Formats: sequence, structure tokens, C-alpha cells
Amino acid sequence: MLNSMLLAAQNNDAVNAAVAASVVLVAVIVGLVALAVAIFVIYLLYSCYARLPQEYQPMAPGLVWLLLIPLFNIVWQFFVVLRLSKAYQTYFAAQNRTDVGDCGYMIGLIALICGLLGWIPVLGILAGIAGLVLWIVYLVKVVGLRNQIAPGTQLQPV
Repeated sequence: MLNSMLLAAQNNDAVNAAVAASVVLVAVIVGLVALAVAIFVIYLLYSCYARLPQEYQPMAPGLVWLLLIPLFNIVWQFFVVLRLSKAYQTYFAAQNRTDVGDCGYMIGLIALICGLLGWIPVLGILAGIAGLVLWIVYLVKVVGLRNQIAPGTQLQPV
């Protein structure tokens, strides 16, 4: 009887260790995927800033990578997103293009606000989903605008 109890306890410990190892493995994989997605998005934003002629860049493109800093990125994302839209507005206005609208400014702002609201219980689920959808729409918008600027483009003075 004592042997069967010891064997059951050992099996229980083995199962608990296997479950714990599985949870850690899944957490590591999810974390790596999230990091890869974040790096891809930051690269897209970086490429948008880098495509702008230097005189229209409100900040150095490399500063976008500061979004990888935890907690700091909560505030910095507003600077990156809103400045990018304003920079596009300025660039396209200099070319007398009025067909670009606000260059995703409001979509980006609402997406960021929804992302912040995503931390609120219950409301967070809806806000998080809306924020994700709007964030994708924003990225599509700014990458489309980026593609309208030829690499190495410099405007000629009037």
C-alpha cells in the first residue's frame, strides 16, 4: 500500500513537472511570436520614416526602435504614430497633393486610444479588438503612402 502511494506521488510529480514545462514552453513561444510581430511592425514604421526626405522627417527613423522598450513604448507610440501622419501631410502638401486626407492621423490616434482602453476589464475586449483592426488599417494606410514616395526622393525648391 505504501509503495503504491509513493508510486502515485512520483507519477503526480512527473505530471506536474510536465505540465509546468509545457506551460513555460508555450509562454516562451507566444513571447517570441509577439516579439517577432512587434519587430515587423516597428520595421514598417521605420521604413515609412526612412522613405521621407530628410527635411520632412520630424525625428530620426532609428528612434522608432525605442518602441521595443517596455512601458516607455506606451507613451512613445503616440509620438511615433502621430508625427508620422503629420510628416506625410507636410510632405504631400508640399507636392500640392490634397488627395491623401489626414494621412491616417485619426485612425492611428483612435487605434492607440483603443489599445490603452484594452487594459480595462470587460471594456478591454471590445476596445482591444477595435484597436487591433484600426492598427492594421493604419499600417496599410501609411505603407501605401510610403509607396507613393520614390526612394531617395528630394523635392526641388520652388
